[in-house]
Amino acid sequence: MSLHYYRENILPISDKLFRFALRIVGDRSEAEDIVQEVMIKIWNKRKDWEFIDNMEAWCVKMTRNLSIDKLRSKHRRTQDLDGLFHLKDGAATPLETAESNDTIHHISKLMQELPEAQRLVMQLRDIEELSYKEIMEQLDMTMPQVKTNLFRARNKIKKRLNKEGNGLRQHSNLA
Repeated sequence: MSLHYYRENILPISDKLFRFALRIVGDRSEAEDIVQEVMIKIWNKRKDWEFIDNMEAWCVKMTRNLSIDKLRSKHRRTQDLDGLFHLKDGAATPLETAESNDTIHHISKLMQELPEAQRLVMQLRDIEELSYKEIMEQLDMTMPQVKTNLFRARNKIKKRLNKEGNGLRQHSNLA
């Protein structure tokens, strides 16, 4: 029963755990190590699974805590997130695809500059597409805290993009 449950319910979320760890530590190999360590811890706590209401939230919380512990122990800041975003390629031209990739890469860099709580809430809501309730559970926040952090994060990104866009338009008008 335990092995079957692990394969069916826990292994499928390992990619999500990896992306989440990567968002926090900013290093692919360290994020892989964190997820591997989390997966081992989850397996070792299999006797407690029946008492866990939301397994995915519990796994994400464990990943978050371990990632933050690793980050604090090395006193590092989040680095670049190449390869985190995957575009759905429809009939996009190569130019459109390149522009979209540049925009996503730029937004990713802007997200790195956000305070930790805002960055994590935005990651879980806008990239992982979790509900507000799931974010509350995974980050131990109240609903107002989740909504406030998300609003502030989106607002900061929007202002930066608008400011940079206006600067580009003014520059092109001068030429």
